[in-house]
Amino acid sequence: MHYAAPIADMRFALEACADFWSLRERYRDLDEDTLAAILEGAGALAAETLAPLNRSGDQAGVILKDGVVTSAPGFQEAYNAFRQGGWQGLAADPAYGGQGLPRALALAVMETVHSANMSFGLLPMLTLGAIEAIEQHGAADQKALYLEKLISGEWSGTMNLTEPQAGSDLGVLTTKAVPRADGSYAITGQKIFITWGEHELVPNIIHLVLARIEGAPAGSKGISLFIVPKFRDADGSRNAVRCIGVEEKMGIHASPTCTLAYEGATGWLIGAENRGLAAMFTMMNAARLNVGMEGVAVAEAAYQKALAYAKERKQGGALIIEHPDVRRMLMTMKSKIQAGRAICYATAVAADAGDKAREDLLTPIAKAWGTDLGVEASSLGVQVHGGMGFVEEGGAAQFYRDARIAPIYEGTNGIQALDLYGRKLLGDRGDAMQALIAEGRVVAGSSHPKLNAALDALADATAYMLAAPREDAQAGAYAYLQLAGDVVGGVLLVKGGARDANAEQAALLRFYARTVLARAPSRLAEIKLGAAVLRSEDFAR
Repeated sequence: MHYAAPIADMRFALEACADFWSLRERYRDLDEDTLAAILEGAGALAAETLAPLNRSGDQAGVILKDGVVTSAPGFQEAYNAFRQGGWQGLAADPAYGGQGLPRALALAVMETVHSANMSFGLLPMLTLGAIEAIEQHGAADQKALYLEKLISGEWSGTMNLTEPQAGSDLGVLTTKAVPRADGSYAITGQKIFITWGEHELVPNIIHLVLARIEGAPAGSKGISLFIVPKFRDADGSRNAVRCIGVEEKMGIHASPTCTLAYEGATGWLIGAENRGLAAMFTMMNAARLNVGMEGVAVAEAAYQKALAYAKERKQGGALIIEHPDVRRMLMTMKSKIQAGRAICYATAVAADAGDKAREDLLTPIAKAWGTDLGVEASSLGVQVHGGMGFVEEGGAAQFYRDARIAPIYEGTNGIQALDLYGRKLLGDRGDAMQALIAEGRVVAGSSHPKLNAALDALADATAYMLAAPREDAQAGAYAYLQLAGDVVGGVLLVKGGARDANAEQAALLRFYARTVLARAPSRLAEIKLGAAVLRSEDFAR
């Protein structure tokens, strides 16, 4: 697989669209030269070390034998290079060996990793979530014990949420935690779909596990979070957790998705009893943004492959890149990738700036819009390849297979839509969304009529969602999130264009405005569909 980090596009989205340098006062040691060096270094690692393993890793997969997972050939060497470069700890606390750089910059680095090799990128992505959870909720001794080794990449981390009977309903999980005299807990239960839950690339894996302490209240209010290392801290002996299965998946074949059995494993409570979901949401929200970025990243890889194919494949006596429909598909991919990239970066900049309201509002949009884009763009990539896209030797199919998991990860995109409506919109009665719309109107001014019309549609939809009966609003929640993503992407692209008169970016903006933004008002009918239509007795009898 050939991949080249799109540094110019990334910098445009980060600096011009997402207002990265508004963080300058918080990160005074960071300048343009350092930014460029970090992105170029990450791009080189992605292109030279990770991308060459993408296809071979997909074909080789992983091997589970006697509870031990063996990774695809080359992954150990690639992980060693990733770790030695210090990439895991870019945004982590310097007190524990991190570099203390903006989260937005670390997110941009992870974009290059996921574009080059999504299966590989899932390993450091899960570790990032473990780092954030322990940083925010761990006790001092837990931070001292775990953070340095996680931040350095010496150890990796996972999050163990769901169980065979639970799905996304964590309130019904049954993994139990029994207190011991020494302050630890015996953890017993089974967890499924654990990404990189077992592997040999690091000497220890730190599992963050949701479980229920004996006597805890029923439902989500009785869930606690525990640190359960693969190897015990005190004596280095193997803990009572083992891999009993690795899923055979549609894609991401080189990423072991494990079923883990906890058989009285030793764990330690992180945070307060029965407050596990609050701690886990720290990890999950970090993962949601990273997964949104992952969708954009795979879309970028699919675009690069489709573009290269279109420039070399002849049809009807001409290169297919000259065919109008092929150009339409490529411009759709490219313009929406840039919009999605800007949305993800802007979410991270809001987090870095401490703008909690904006970060919370944008997170479900970044996750759902970005991952839907990954599927859409990789599907278009297959289409550009024609018949060669549908056969594995063409290489385009892998991106589609890999991308398809991302809309399911970390709460399906339908759950993201309900979160945007139920927690974010109703939570502040639309204040954060209204602030975003008002900012968008300033950006649009009088020069961008299609953006103004799209903003009008978002304002109308927001008023409806706030006033409608809950069931009717929920029926329109997914379409509402899609409209919000379309509009936020447009606002950011227009903002970027006003700051950087780049001819290529201006062309992408024109295309985005005449396609994505032009269709935005039409989403109102779907948003206002109402629950009654979905409950028709003539459907699914």
